[in-house]
Amino acid sequence: MPRRHDPERRQRIIDAAIRVVGSKGIAGLSHRTAAAEADVPLGSTTYHFSTLDELLVAALRQTNEGFAKVIASCGGPDGPGTDLAAELAGWIGQWLAGDRTGVELEYELYLAALRRPALRPVAAEWAEGVAEQLSRRTDPVTARALVAVVDGICLQVLLTGTPYDEAYAREVLGRVLAGADG
Repeated sequence: MPRRHDPERRQRIIDAAIRVVGSKGIAGLSHRTAAAEADVPLGSTTYHFSTLDELLVAALRQTNEGFAKVIASCGGPDGPGTDLAAELAGWIGQWLAGDRTGVELEYELYLAALRRPALRPVAAEWAEGVAEQLSRRTDPVTARALVAVVDGICLQVLLTGTPYDEAYAREVLGRVLAGADG
C-alpha cells in the first residue's frame, strides 16, 4: 500500500496537542493522546516529534503568538507622543478579553518551562519579542520591566479570577515608565 501524502499532519498534531493540554492539562498530553485527538496513527506523532518535549515546544511556540498578535493588530507601539502605559494596558485588556482558554493555555505552557528545560528558550522568546517591540519606545531594561509587570498582572487575573482593571494596569505601567525617566 503506498504511503499517503499528508503535508498538514504535523500541524494537525500540534493543534491536537494544544487541544489536549487545553482540556486535560500538560499531564494529560502524551504521544498517544495527541495522536488520538489528531486522528493520526501513533507512529505519526513520534515521527514528527521524537519526544514529548519537542511536541510541547511546537505547541508553546504556536500559542505564544496570542499577545504578539494583539500588539501587531494595533499597529505596535506608536510614536513617542502617545501614552505607552495606556497602550500597553489596552493591549492586555484586549488579550484577556479574547479567547480566555487560549490565554490560560498560553500561560500553562509558558509556566511548564519551570519543570521542562526544553521549553525555556521558547518561553524566553516570548518575553524577548515583546521587550524588543517595547524597546522602540523605551530603554531595554525598562522594556523588560514592563514585560515582567504584564506577566504579573495577567497571572493575577488568571489565577484569582478577578476582572482585569485597565486603570490599575495603566497606573502601574506608568510608574515603571516614570521611574525610567528619573
